Amino acid sequence: MPMQSDEILKLIEEAMPGAQVEIEDLRGDGNHYAVTVMYQGFSGVPLVDQHRMVFSALQGRVGGILRGMTLTTLVPRKRK
Repeated sequence: MPMQSDEILKLIEEAMPGAQVEIEDLRGDGNHYAVTVMYQGFSGVPLVDQHRMVFSALQGRVGGILRGMTLTTLVPRKRK
């Protein structure tokens, strides 16, 4: 059973309050997504750990229910 984008969004937003999340279904099959997460909590955190935070938020679904995901993580820029 494919994972719906709204479920991905909910899990990430619950684990990372205030995160801005964009999700694109790459094939229209509910199995392959491009996910971009912008989160202030990534500030000062190495990229690999940022990705671990997102994977943790998805509670082990990547590679199982969610077969493929391209992940981009960003830290919001501070305004001057």
